[in-house]
Amino acid sequence: MTDVLDRTRTMRAAVVTGPGLMEVRDAPLPEPGPGQVRVKLEGCGVCASNLTPWAGPEWMTFPTEPGGMGHEGWGLVDAVGEGVTSVRVGERVASLSHHSYAEYDVADEAAVVRLPSELDGQPFPGEPLGCAFNIFRRSGIKSGDTVAIVGIGFLGAVLTRLATEAGARVIAISRRPFSLDLATRMGAAETIPMEDHYGIISCVNELTGGAFCDVVIEAVGKQWPLDLAAELTKERGRLVIAGYHQDGPRQINMQLWNWRGLDVVNAHERDPAVYAQGVREAVEAVVSGRLDPTPLYSHAYPLDRLDEALDATRDRPDGFLKALVMMP
Repeated sequence: MTDVLDRTRTMRAAVVTGPGLMEVRDAPLPEPGPGQVRVKLEGCGVCASNLTPWAGPEWMTFPTEPGGMGHEGWGLVDAVGEGVTSVRVGERVASLSHHSYAEYDVADEAAVVRLPSELDGQPFPGEPLGCAFNIFRRSGIKSGDTVAIVGIGFLGAVLTRLATEAGARVIAISRRPFSLDLATRMGAAETIPMEDHYGIISCVNELTGGAFCDVVIEAVGKQWPLDLAAELTKERGRLVIAGYHQDGPRQINMQLWNWRGLDVVNAHERDPAVYAQGVREAVEAVVSGRLDPTPLYSHAYPLDRLDEALDATRDRPDGFLKALVMMP
């Protein structure tokens, strides 16, 4: 009887034990404190920001906390702490929390967003969807704009759809033919293979009659795409940095930025309330049919194959766009 009781207070959680190494362990079931919510997770998206910790840089400490790195979870509210009034046990939510490579996670009440019944049965990694909506808002895209999106992964694909829906002409630039085909399906007017730096500049110059782009969104997080994005932005245009740059300092061509008078927007949000608002906007868009992210979830793995999900996110095999880790 004691063993049964003890088991009900544990959960399975992924732990990264070293560079490129993980295992699933039993861990204590987290208890929600005042103003907190515990979520029994249905799944968690895999984010490219996990890849640097997964590679094991010098600043990493192993083993990681149970469930650590997972921040794109969704599931059912399983318990609430004192004072929680906006959600109830049994409601389905997207959770902005940080230990979601596990069967359960705890989040502040303000960091969970209710998912309506129209989304029942659908995966909903709220954090990356909310991130896309927040980036789109910060980009200031309007009808009639010419917009280049450099990098068509999950984020670039969603932004292509949102920009097209807003009435912009989207030029999608990406390395993989698969991604370019996806961009076309999401509404891109033109696509350009991301192969030759000056060839891309020449192509965009021709497509825009020498004016270049009102808005350029860099969605890769590497030096070359950042350099390229600046070259494609017109005078007094807006360069939006949406890529997550985490592998070291960047150099910029300040002469170009100055000469063209670029407005440069770092579109990453850090205010939890803004994050949550982006998720709510994503919920509304999916429910209304404005956005269908389901085809963008290309690969699914069980928790004990998180290592494969992370490797696929790093290596991006043909057809890969976004991995989900699904709980039993």
